[in-house]
Amino acid sequence: MDIAREGLERQRAKRKRVARMKKLIIYTIVTFMILTICIMTFLCVEVVSLQRQINEISSRIATTEEVDNPEQMSDEGYLDDVYKVDNAENEAKEGDIPMVYLTFDDGPSENTDKILDILDDYNVKATFFVVGQDTEKYGDAYRRIVEDGHTIGMHSYSHKYADLYSSKESFEADYNKIHDLILDTTGVDTKYYRFPGGSSNIVGKCSMSVFINTLNEKGAVYYDWNVVSGDATSRAFTADELVDNVMTDVVKYKTSVVLFHDASNKDATVEALPRIIEKLNEAGAMILPITDDTTVIQSVNVVQ
Repeated sequence: MDIAREGLERQRAKRKRVARMKKLIIYTIVTFMILTICIMTFLCVEVVSLQRQINEISSRIATTEEVDNPEQMSDEGYLDDVYKVDNAENEAKEGDIPMVYLTFDDGPSENTDKILDILDDYNVKATFFVVGQDTEKYGDAYRRIVEDGHTIGMHSYSHKYADLYSSKESFEADYNKIHDLILDTTGVDTKYYRFPGGSSNIVGKCSMSVFINTLNEKGAVYYDWNVVSGDATSRAFTADELVDNVMTDVVKYKTSVVLFHDASNKDATVEALPRIIEKLNEAGAMILPITDDTTVIQSVNVVQ
């Protein structure tokens, strides 16, 4: 009897140890799962937060074309004698009809004709800030912009930041070159200009006031933008994202100057353009080319 009782006690003790081990294993697994879920939730929140910050930064980027020589970037003085323009009066109010100006930089290219075809299909006029290209290859594109009733403007001849912004003389020579190319090719004496990188860019060795004053001396008007499509950023936005980027911001302003690019690698822009135009039409917006009557949108100007 004692032997049987001892055996029974040992079995009971063994079962208790096994039960405790099972509970420990279950508690360990559950604890690990809870910790894993907490960590994954935290990481997801962080990823979403970081993505939002990246998108906000991207929306402020004027352009991400590579600077030809990063060493030319200046740490100070590039905005001496200029001030940030207050565009508060341009904020949209209830009942305002949006005035939207679609602008395309960096062309002409193979995509320019595609964009012109789309604009023609929708009977929409836009503005093209062009750079210097081989007129034997792209002369017809320059001319078609004008013949189709769009506005043609200057976006520098070379688009080489280091050279363009190295001095007043270099900037003026480049200006004359792109101005004369447009005049000789299309017959248009354009006075509309867009700074590569915008008027608040930070790559120049000289103050931007030097280049702004040069344009003033020539009677030229420069246009920045207040709506960024995102097609210039390093992130490869999809056509859907470009549509969302534009439509999110155009409602904020009475006058919206939208930054697009018609370079050869901007296929997403070509894909997005019809939907953007359709959505703008649905919103009751007026889509116009830049003219002398257009509200001037600028980031900075010369201190008076």
